[in-house]
Amino acid sequence: MRPNLLWVADFTYVTTWSGFVYVAFVVDVYARCIVGWRVATSMKTALVLDALEQALGARKHRQGLIHHSDRGSQYLSTRYTERMADEGINAPVGTTGDS
Repeated sequence: MRPNLLWVADFTYVTTWSGFVYVAFVVDVYARCIVGWRVATSMKTALVLDALEQALGARKHRQGLIHHSDRGSQYLSTRYTERMADEGINAPVGTTGDS
């Protein structure tokens, strides 16, 4: 294993005084650190795409990178999958709920 070989992405919600917010994150499995994240009030594709963009900007050497997520609609959206394809990222997805 090495950094930037396997990234795992997911999002969750957090209760705040003013309601819920959603937090999306991309984790480098080898480095055990969050390489991209975003917070939003809706769980649209833009939330996870912004977290991915931050990760892409933070980590430059990504040859052979595998990106894993669950089968959430945000991660299977055309915008998200096309962006990963543009970067040459291999993106297998697991079964529902196994991220």
